[in-house]
Amino acid sequence: MNYDFDKVIDRTNTNSLKYDFAVERGRPADVLPLWVADMDFPAPQPVLDALQKAVAHGIFGYSDVKTPYYQAVAGWFERHFGWRPEESWLIKTPGVVCALALAVRAYTKPGDAVLIQSPVYYPFYSVVQDNDRKLVASELLYKDGRYSIDLADFEAKIREHRVKMVILCSPHNPIGRVWTLEELQAIGRICKQYGVFVASDEIHCDFAFAEHPHHVFLEACPELADQALVCTAPSKTFNIAGLQVSNIWIPNQANRKAFLKEMDRSGLSQLNALGLVACQAAYEGGEEWLTQCKAYLRANLDFTRAFLAEHLPQIRLVEPEGTYFAWLDCSALGLSCEALNDLVVNKAKLWLDGGYIFGKGGAQFQRVVLACPRQTLEQALLRLEKAVNDL
Repeated sequence: MNYDFDKVIDRTNTNSLKYDFAVERGRPADVLPLWVADMDFPAPQPVLDALQKAVAHGIFGYSDVKTPYYQAVAGWFERHFGWRPEESWLIKTPGVVCALALAVRAYTKPGDAVLIQSPVYYPFYSVVQDNDRKLVASELLYKDGRYSIDLADFEAKIREHRVKMVILCSPHNPIGRVWTLEELQAIGRICKQYGVFVASDEIHCDFAFAEHPHHVFLEACPELADQALVCTAPSKTFNIAGLQVSNIWIPNQANRKAFLKEMDRSGLSQLNALGLVACQAAYEGGEEWLTQCKAYLRANLDFTRAFLAEHLPQIRLVEPEGTYFAWLDCSALGLSCEALNDLVVNKAKLWLDGGYIFGKGGAQFQRVVLACPRQTLEQALLRLEKAVNDL
């Protein structure tokens, strides 16, 4: 079937975090939101059909899944990434951030150092610091509009701080890099040498562009099977984040036991019954929707690139290799971090993610979610153009 991604759906008054909580979060009521990473598109029809069937049944008791669920998820990763995890590796959690917090507690002790590569998805900071671990940041190198890993700094920080865990963002949010096989293997060699556990967040893997293929960390570095886990989820891919289900893959049995113990300590048990239904349906029947969605997102990216070139040459698009984000370098505007955010929020009346929340290297950047109808994106860019022209 053909999906209409141009259709604007009113999400206000639906308890949408994106649309209904501007004032509560310190923004003007009339901001246009392109911040939180969900889409303004309905989920795939097979997902909606499966949910409607489950709702019609009418009973929402404690639920779990059997082998067909595993087959749907593992089959997806085998078809798309050439990686088939074993069924015994699977642990389900309400979300990837939850899983990362559990991993921090399972594989490190209070006071241990955990390394992240900044600028990076901001909950990485909290799952480390709020669990009384030492946060160590290895800054990504930014040169000529492109980011790369500073492997020398990465290794030096691991050695100097006796790092116990690395939280890897792959593909990387917010910068849009899809790490190459060689980059992942370089990380793997260093972590193997120093006995560092790797928790790889691969929630955006399905949005890697065809010319920049995603490599699952455990496929790229099979020698780290005893000191790594991979976090996956259908939430970003099929726009079902609110149904709260993620699939975590832990090959080593002792590591799985340690992770499950932390789940027990946290009181986590069965997941959302409808989330499990939606996840299986998405991986079984959502491919056609995703193919069309990705084409629309690439067109939105092309539109953004062209608009900036013609109307806002002061703002540089950091060319993404994946994700559905535009990471905008606003440094040429010559504004302080505070002035830049005032321009975006109060002058342009936009709710974006100010780059400073991703780490100090992001202070002159803004993250824009492109997963919206074209007219919404155009309206946002026009607002930004007017605000900049009024400087």
